[in-house]
Amino acid sequence: MSFLLPKLTSKKEVDQAIKSTAEKVLVLRFGRDEDPVCLQLDDILSKTSSAISKMAAIYLVDVDQTPVYTQYFDISYIPSTVFFFNGQHMKVDYGSPDHTKFVGSFKTKQDFIDLIEVIYRGAMRGKLIVQSPIDPKNIPKYDLLYQDI
Repeated sequence: MSFLLPKLTSKKEVDQAIKSTAEKVLVLRFGRDEDPVCLQLDDILSKTSSAISKMAAIYLVDVDQTPVYTQYFDISYIPSTVFFFNGQHMKVDYGSPDHTKFVGSFKTKQDFIDLIEVIYRGAMRGKLIVQSPIDPKNIPKYDLLYQDI
C-alpha cells in the first residue's frame, strides 16, 4: 500500500517527472512497496505531502522497474530518497560521504519538512548543495559497501 502517493514505474515516467516538475523540490523515493523501512518512510512522506505541497512533489519509484536510475544513483540500500529542483539533482551534506541521496527513513515528519524547506530555499538561491538541517543522530548510518539490493 503506497498511501496514495503517485508511483513512477518506468524510466520514461521518472524522466518526465524530472523534466516537468518546476519551481518545486522533486522527491523521488526509490524502494519497494513491501519493504518495512520503505513503508515507514512512505507513511512519513504521505503524512507530510499536503503540508509541503507548495514546495515539493513526492513520487515513489520501484527500484526493480527503473534499473537505469537505480544504477545511476548507486542505490544499494532501500529506501533511498533523491531530490531535484527544476531538473537539477540537488545534493545534501548529511555529514556522510554520500551527498547524492538520503538513505533509510526519516526519524520524524519534522526532519523531512525541515530538509525540504532547506533544499527549497537553497535551490531558489541557485545552490546545488545544501547543508542538512537534520540532527546527525537522526541520520541512519550505513557503510558505503557495494551490494545487490
